[in-house]
Amino acid sequence: MIRVRTDQRRTNRGKTSMNGRIYHIRNALPELVELEALIDEGRDSMRISVPAHISHQNEQLPIYAIEMGSRAATAPTLAFIGGVHGIERIGSQIILAFMRSLLHRSQWDEQLQQQLASIRLLFIPIVNPAGMWQNSRSNTNGVDLMRNAPVEAEHRTPFLVGGQRLSARLPWYRGKKGHTMETENLALTEVIAQTLFSQSLCISLDCHSGFGYRDRIWFPYARSLAPWPGLPDAYAMTRLFEHSYPNHNLYLFEPQANSYTTSGDIWDYLYDGYRAANPNGVYLPLTLEMGSWLWVKKNPRHLFNYRGLFNPILPHRQQRILRRHITLFEFLMAAIANGPAWVPATTSEHQHSLQQALERWYPERAKETNVLIP
Repeated sequence: MIRVRTDQRRTNRGKTSMNGRIYHIRNALPELVELEALIDEGRDSMRISVPAHISHQNEQLPIYAIEMGSRAATAPTLAFIGGVHGIERIGSQIILAFMRSLLHRSQWDEQLQQQLASIRLLFIPIVNPAGMWQNSRSNTNGVDLMRNAPVEAEHRTPFLVGGQRLSARLPWYRGKKGHTMETENLALTEVIAQTLFSQSLCISLDCHSGFGYRDRIWFPYARSLAPWPGLPDAYAMTRLFEHSYPNHNLYLFEPQANSYTTSGDIWDYLYDGYRAANPNGVYLPLTLEMGSWLWVKKNPRHLFNYRGLFNPILPHRQQRILRRHITLFEFLMAAIANGPAWVPATTSEHQHSLQQALERWYPERAKETNVLIP
């Protein structure tokens, strides 16, 4: 579980301090306590690394990266990311619930065991542990990690929301211009690059909450209103989900820029890095944006609790959200294992998927002939 320095055990006073610190951590970061319990339970089937520690409240908070499944260098890879915004704890919680389910099922489910033998799963459930500790969107430097990458918007962004460099006291702060990315983003970038950039097929799902009345599945570019290079593959995956689960119409699939544009998006940055390293590969960086406005509408008490604007308050509603996205998670596992069945392979398939995507998400562009995307 949470590790503390051994010198605190030497005296009764130190022991009291140690117990108090553990109690403090359990109250501030129950998600980290749960994650470390999962690691202890599943250590034999997990590969665990800690790419960085974040200093906060006299603690060194770990950022854990956990792999499950195939060790093959060419195994298609699916990554689950949570806790980029510390206040959006529900994103970490649904990943932890899914990890626990996989861990328990893998002990008896032969079909799951066979599936895991052919794919790699990567989990980074808590990217911003100090931000989660202090119930803030940003990290302890006041930086919004989703506005911190060295990526500039190609179109006008909403005031402040699109990323600002005015002050860390204002939300959506990007950090100082020219500075390196924050430690949390450097750790995330390192793990994603090492795990995904060499794969011919990979998907990541970054779990957030707080925008709109519907759950959305977003894909890049956040910085641009123009179609992005992965659009045909994103459309093929969208149609696969909708065809496979016709009554599971929870999600609005769309480019993020259809809702708003931003500078500094870490997934724009990582997608560009993947494309530079692996131009013939397929990478779909997806964002699950859970529509917490609906929770507020159903229970106005959320308005009086900042944390409640991004997380369900009532226990039964939290349980419902933890169940709600299991179908999506398991679909992504099946999709990554069966890429040849749906990823456009030929020029004609690619062009057809592009045309369908344009008609769905860029109707004005669909009328143009010989549409080119970057």
